[in-house]
Amino acid sequence: MRLYIETVIRADLEELWQATQDPALHQRWDLRFGRIQPLPSTGPRRFRYSTFGISGVGVSTGDRDSAGGRTSALRFGSSHPLSPIRSGSGYWRYLPTESGVRFLTSYGYRPQVLPTRLMWWATAWSFDRLRLWLETGRTPERALLQALAEAATRTAATALTAWLLGPLPALAVLALALALPPLPGTPAARRCLRRPVNQLKERSCPRSSSVRSAPPTPASTPSSSAASPSASTAARRA
Repeated sequence: MRLYIETVIRADLEELWQATQDPALHQRWDLRFGRIQPLPSTGPRRFRYSTFGISGVGVSTGDRDSAGGRTSALRFGSSHPLSPIRSGSGYWRYLPTESGVRFLTSYGYRPQVLPTRLMWWATAWSFDRLRLWLETGRTPERALLQALAEAATRTAATALTAWLLGPLPALAVLALALALPPLPGTPAARRCLRRPVNQLKERSCPRSSSVRSAPPTPASTPSSSAASPSASTAARRA
């Protein structure tokens, strides 16, 4: 089974390319990876990724320009005995539109140890965190803290209701906490699409009203990346 995630980001194509292709920037917004390091290679670009001490290796199988957009394809895998993903492949696609850049991915992996819904959620949540970064300047670190604070607040409200009023009112508060959408500045997987736009009737990804540039690549960041070196250096951090 393959996963599909799509959002629209109101940012320059070069800024989005930089934030996704530079390992030092990619690891900041992608919840699935704790660290991404480029590896020396004379052929296809290779990189090592790790999360909670479990590492794997990815290989860029190509990147190209098409119809004004770009595509970056990857293969990845891990021999670590605790890795939930042995191997997989997918692509990132960047399609400029009047309202922003359609940023989408589709990938499959095996074995499917982790629930598909969890993998989709982690990817979509990360995409929305990236969108907030490029559109508003809210750093990934700040967005994560806000998400944790909001989750803690909703949990505390449920617990307080249970303590003061009992379990039934607490269940109502819990249902409300789960149903209410996150604050505009908090990343949310629900803002992204599960299927291509042409398979939907009328549904779009909410976007922030303000647009700010992407952060620049740190001076210490290696120039190589998982799929292509960045072409933009004019971005800025919040």
